[in-house]
Amino acid sequence: MKKKIIVIGIESSCDDTAVSIMRCNEILSNIVIHQHVHKKYGGVVPELSARLHDEELLEAVNKSISTAKIKQNDIDVVSCTIGPGLINSILVGYSFSKSLAMGLDIPIIPVDHIQAHILVHFIKNANFNNSFPKFPFLSLVISGGHTQIIKVDGFFKMKVLGSTLDDALGETIDKIARKIGFSYPGGETIEMYSKYGNNKKFTFPKPLIKGLDFSFSGFKTHILKFIEEKTKKEPFFIKKNIYDICASIQKSISDILIEKINMAVLKTNINKIILSGGVSSNKEIINNFSIYAKKNNCDLFVPKKCLATDNGAMIAITGFLKYKYNMFSSNNIAPYSKYKKIYFPNLTTV
Repeated sequence: MKKKIIVIGIESSCDDTAVSIMRCNEILSNIVIHQHVHKKYGGVVPELSARLHDEELLEAVNKSISTAKIKQNDIDVVSCTIGPGLINSILVGYSFSKSLAMGLDIPIIPVDHIQAHILVHFIKNANFNNSFPKFPFLSLVISGGHTQIIKVDGFFKMKVLGSTLDDALGETIDKIARKIGFSYPGGETIEMYSKYGNNKKFTFPKPLIKGLDFSFSGFKTHILKFIEEKTKKEPFFIKKNIYDICASIQKSISDILIEKINMAVLKTNINKIILSGGVSSNKEIINNFSIYAKKNNCDLFVPKKCLATDNGAMIAITGFLKYKYNMFSSNNIAPYSKYKKIYFPNLTTV
């Protein structure tokens, strides 16, 4: 393997067209084009997302190459998201990546989106503490489409200990935010308002799910009904209590996550925890996990915001590590919208 391999990572699993170029584990460029058009629909429109990826990928790649100050022929390998996510959006990115790899006569390495969120922690200076987690560790993946606790014994030796049985956390937060009256995506708005509220003003029941699995459907429904009933009795209830509502929601979510991760720590006897995925950039969640980690003598690793949300760098680092360990795949792997063990046998469920 070349001493300083250059990888381009292409991510198109949802509504961000993201391209990054890395030299080994160092970011040279990290371009993200956000599809703001979905805001007016209150959520991501899959067909529109795929069409916009098709229009924006070439621009993102050219900008990434220019920012990295390299030439196209300097690229050694193309890595791209193969799943899970919106299938048509993934197909656009995968087809583009195969064409790029073919044109440059270099390998293409398909990357699992969830694994990439975890392995982003091995990018140079990816974490707030600028260090790498040591194996084994527990990863809490929390994003718009995924909520999982994964035991990580190696770069590609992972076991799913718990997953959401219904809605993902990010999806849940966005639906609650919409009910409150915030535009999509609403997670950051809830976080912003929560800073000025009393997080003990309202209490919401925790989902009674055994083990390490999650369930947010009932939690979401309870809050939606709570807001509905209160608003019927008092039309200006939301306006009068907006800060306290948001703060109470944030606390409830943090309590659910910490309770589950604490169970995982006790079950596995592993005291190293990493947060991954877009929701891991939530400052209230980070703060509560920091308090938990300090109190329980755990090492906590949190990615910087630009590497927590979907990005090309997480795809590039995973591609680099697979290249380094000669983990090549067929170019004919079919993209998938949900996790498929057949493509990534080391990512197993209990």
